[in-house]
Amino acid sequence: MRKKRGKKVSAGTLAIQTGGQDLPFSAVQRYVPLSSGELGLYWKLRQAVPVIDAAIDKLVRLVGKFRIVCAGEDTRLELEQFLRTVPVGTGGAGITAFLDCYLDQLLTCGNAVGEAVVQGGELRALYNASLQDVELRAKSPVEIEVRRRCVGGSRPVPYPELVFHTALNPLPGSAKGRSILQGLPFVTNILVTIFHTIGVNWERVGNVRFAVTCTPNEDDRAFAAEHAEQMAQEWSRAMRPDSRSDFVAVGDVHIQAIGADNQVLDSAVPVRQMLEQIVAKLGLPPFLLGLTWSSTERMSGQQADILTSELEAYRRLLNPIIRRICTLWLQLSGRGNVPFQIEWNDVTLQDATELATAALTRAQTELTKMQTRKLRRELQGKGE
Repeated sequence: MRKKRGKKVSAGTLAIQTGGQDLPFSAVQRYVPLSSGELGLYWKLRQAVPVIDAAIDKLVRLVGKFRIVCAGEDTRLELEQFLRTVPVGTGGAGITAFLDCYLDQLLTCGNAVGEAVVQGGELRALYNASLQDVELRAKSPVEIEVRRRCVGGSRPVPYPELVFHTALNPLPGSAKGRSILQGLPFVTNILVTIFHTIGVNWERVGNVRFAVTCTPNEDDRAFAAEHAEQMAQEWSRAMRPDSRSDFVAVGDVHIQAIGADNQVLDSAVPVRQMLEQIVAKLGLPPFLLGLTWSSTERMSGQQADILTSELEAYRRLLNPIIRRICTLWLQLSGRGNVPFQIEWNDVTLQDATELATAALTRAQTELTKMQTRKLRRELQGKGE
């Protein structure tokens, strides 16, 4: 009996499978309950609160760089050259650009989709797919099907082995990941309301408005309307930015600033409370976001250790994608299954120093143990 073989990648040109397509009434075609609207909300959160956008950008940059270690110097050099120069999207280059966009999408939306573009039997480019253009379905409890949105619904991509997908902390039995911004819309709404109120108050109180009241005499009450119109015109002319004239009036005139007696609420405490919730959710130390909150040196060191653990977790999510890209390049270039390893750089210089200090402490401990065992044997020899 002949065994069924999986669909192979053809040597010809392979178009982008997960790219978008101009559709009539695209807003209706792309609408998925609890999906597109939720993703749009998360991107709006990044635009509304700069701290959230800065935190995600810093997380992406702090993940750092990596290098590939494999057998064969020539293979390693060619693989590194490919990873540095591979085209990404329309204007990017290098796997770092692909992974930065991939991780940015993963943290913001909870899911990320990418694709390897094969042409002429070679891996020619990498592409970051928009989640608006793809649909994820669970074919089985252990298999995810990536489908492309098109006219009339969605269709499975013809070469799923070239498509990468990662879900961030999905619920059991679900293919949908959870964004790190999940739970922040309520807090962000309060924060944006405070900022908007501060702007409105300063617009009202900072840009001073005046109430001019004139009490006419009994003889002039018949002409009160004409006098009020004349005073309004002269007051407007005197208060123009390009005017240097004085305002002169006859009679009992009272001028009072509108809103001068109002007290603007102190926003420092509520704003900090909301920012604390945001920082706790994003997992970054406050000092990395420019928040000068009181912190001891020991506390800063502990926060740096926690950040290192967060970055290690994100690196573990990216490792399968890097491995699939490198394996695909090795297979298409005729090198077969060459074993290789992914080695990430240290997060910061402080981490490298701490690792070196820990290694020195372990070496000193081993040396002390060896000296102790040697002394113990010498004492036992003398006793005999």
